[in-house]
Amino acid sequence: MKDVKNVSCYPINLQIDGRSCMVVGGGSVAQRKVGALLAAGGMITVVSPALTKQLASLVEDKSIIHIARSYQQGDVNGFFIVICATDSNAVNKWVAEEGMGAGALVNVTDAPELGNFSVPSQISHGDLLLTISTGGKSPALAKKLREELEERYGPEYGIYLELVAKAREQMKEQLSTAKERESFWRRTLDQEVITLLKEGKIKEAEAKIKNAIGCTRTQS
Repeated sequence: MKDVKNVSCYPINLQIDGRSCMVVGGGSVAQRKVGALLAAGGMITVVSPALTKQLASLVEDKSIIHIARSYQQGDVNGFFIVICATDSNAVNKWVAEEGMGAGALVNVTDAPELGNFSVPSQISHGDLLLTISTGGKSPALAKKLREELEERYGPEYGIYLELVAKAREQMKEQLSTAKERESFWRRTLDQEVITLLKEGKIKEAEAKIKNAIGCTRTQS
């Protein structure tokens, strides 16, 4: 049987809007995890005797729920995602085992092998999401690749996706064949459109995208 340590991870983009998520720990690492979960629409409960100022502010404006004590047995029950982010390896291991036993998706921030999922390094611009993972073998390489990709694929690509989404319905109505639609995508995803967006010339880029629909029909 194949050694489980050599099994590759299965990549997935998870929709957690409205799902219950627990973060155990109230320090800076927990704060980063809470921020990412909130951005994805998660409903967050933090279990920790103390919180960072930013987490306390989120509790005050009712963005998250705070259980002001240390973790207790059974706290994980009913949660979809559990993040173990305390400064105690023993507590993190305990919470992870309970969470997985309860059927939750569990991440241990400083020892991902103890949970059942890890969080890759990522770049996000609107609906564009690029992720990098080295399987925990080289965080330095993951950081280097993220920095290179972030420089190559900037916010203009997120704006491009927004403009294309707006033109998509018109494209579907006017371009009836797969060949026409393929030609449309080739015309719009070119360096000129990206350059216009990078320079902040959004209206010009949008006009070029819309014009590509008419040009594609004319030449079909």
